[in-house]
Amino acid sequence: MPETLITGARIVSDGGVVEHDWVRLADGLVAARGAGAPPRLQDASVEVVDAGGGVLTPGFVDQHLHGGGGADASEGPGAVEAVLREHRLHGTTRSVLSLVSAPVDRLVRAVADLAPVVKADPALLGIHLEGPFLSPDARGAHDPGALTTPDAASLEALLEAADGALAQITMAPELPGALEAVRRFTDAGVRVAVGHTTADLATAAAAFDAGASLLTHTFNAMPVLAHRAPGPIGAALERPDVVLELIADGMHVHPVLVAALFRMAPGRVALITDAMSAAGMGDGEYRLGPLQVTVQDGAARLASGSLAGSTLTLDAALRTAVAGGVPLPEAVQALTAVPARALGRPELGSLAVGSPADAVLLTPDLHVTAVWQAGTRAR
Repeated sequence: MPETLITGARIVSDGGVVEHDWVRLADGLVAARGAGAPPRLQDASVEVVDAGGGVLTPGFVDQHLHGGGGADASEGPGAVEAVLREHRLHGTTRSVLSLVSAPVDRLVRAVADLAPVVKADPALLGIHLEGPFLSPDARGAHDPGALTTPDAASLEALLEAADGALAQITMAPELPGALEAVRRFTDAGVRVAVGHTTADLATAAAAFDAGASLLTHTFNAMPVLAHRAPGPIGAALERPDVVLELIADGMHVHPVLVAALFRMAPGRVALITDAMSAAGMGDGEYRLGPLQVTVQDGAARLASGSLAGSTLTLDAALRTAVAGGVPLPEAVQALTAVPARALGRPELGSLAVGSPADAVLLTPDLHVTAVWQAGTRAR
């Protein structure tokens, strides 16, 4: 495998910042790190990269990603590489593929098609089902005709089709049978996220008691955080083991609330893209599952005007969070270690020696210049 020595970097990892550090990537791992002058090389084949004071972070982890580069995960295995290629350009080295709501029989087929691809590619951390067990009154950009309540037969069919590749599922806990479904999925090793919901504080809390551990795109498609009715956001904030997803694109959530959420839930915010196929493609007409989406000035919307996912990439989310007042180490944690931990992959999201050699080099103003995935330069 290729070996790389990155010198003169400002390393932001594991919640801290180290100036003028160097990192050696070898055999797919972070082989060594040190401060000051880098070691002398005996092997001329080692690629030496002078970071020039740029920012070096772990590879980004996106736990909620539908598409990009003109392709969508719901289109099947042939679309996956285009999605990953686009987001890799922006620093994402590990991803979960998200599917929007569809009738259960169609989702079973889609999951069965994607499962072998997920298992074969270490860059893929699983499949995320965003539905179909969602509230019709908080459906966002989901086809209302595809929404349904969870039942045992549907759960077993989805789990069997996934064959271990299902990483997480978003559910509305107020639906009949939802709490039983939360328990069944968590027993099967699937992370359950509360989302697209009208649940109050008590109902959301019951879901977390039953094993749910995530809140899907906090603030969006759920009751507001009100002073007398804190709802699912309040329930998540009270649970130190719950990770709160956040879309930091400047449209889904105001930057003031982005920074506020980091203060309210330190170490528990996961920046996500929720990106659809238009990410990296510019304005125009696109589809999100069965629904027509118009992208104008970077905003993806249905004909109704509702936001339909995003055109976000994680490097842009990082810039938005930092510009809104989130300290750089915390913002980096939110798209590296926090989502990795939420997915049960704590070895990812770090530049500690022995970690997988996923790394992103950015300019001081946080634009990506190079990406390594498992030690191989991907950009």
